[in-house]
Amino acid sequence: MEFRFAKREDTALVLQFIKELADYEKMLDEVVADEETLKHWLFDEKKAEVLFVCEEGQEAGFALFFHNFSTFLGRAGIYLEDLYVKEEYRHKGYGKALIKKLASLAVERGCGRLEWWCLDWNQPSIDFYLSLGAKPMKDWTVYRIAGETLKSLAE
Repeated sequence: MEFRFAKREDTALVLQFIKELADYEKMLDEVVADEETLKHWLFDEKKAEVLFVCEEGQEAGFALFFHNFSTFLGRAGIYLEDLYVKEEYRHKGYGKALIKKLASLAVERGCGRLEWWCLDWNQPSIDFYLSLGAKPMKDWTVYRIAGETLKSLAE
C-alpha cells in the first residue's frame, strides 16, 4: 500500500472517484463538478488536496480534504470532505490507512483536529469511524446557503 497526492493530470480520476462516491451515497444527480472546475480549484487555487491510496500502482481509494480553522484552538484543522474506497478494495484496511495518513498529516502540519460529516443512514461508515475513536458532535446542526439563495443573499 502506498500513498500519493493527486496531480493536475489526475483530474479525470478525481472526478471519477467523486462520482463513484456520490453514486454510493445516492446523490449522483447532485454532482455538477467537471474537470475544468476541479483543475481550477484543486490545482490553480489550491483550495483542497487529494490523497490516493494505491495497491500495486492502482488507485484503490481517495481522500479529498482542506484546511479549516478553529478559533477556540487558535489553529488550523483538516476537514475531510470525501473518503472513498472502491468496492473491490474494501475490507483491506485502505479506508483506515487513509484516515491514519490524514491524522499523520494533521499532526505534522500542527493542526488541532481532523473532522468530517457522515450521512445519518450510513451505518457501516459510522461504525467504522467510531471504531477509530471518532466522536459524533452532539448539539450541532449543519446549516448551508447555496445556489440561488446564496446569490440572492450576496446582493
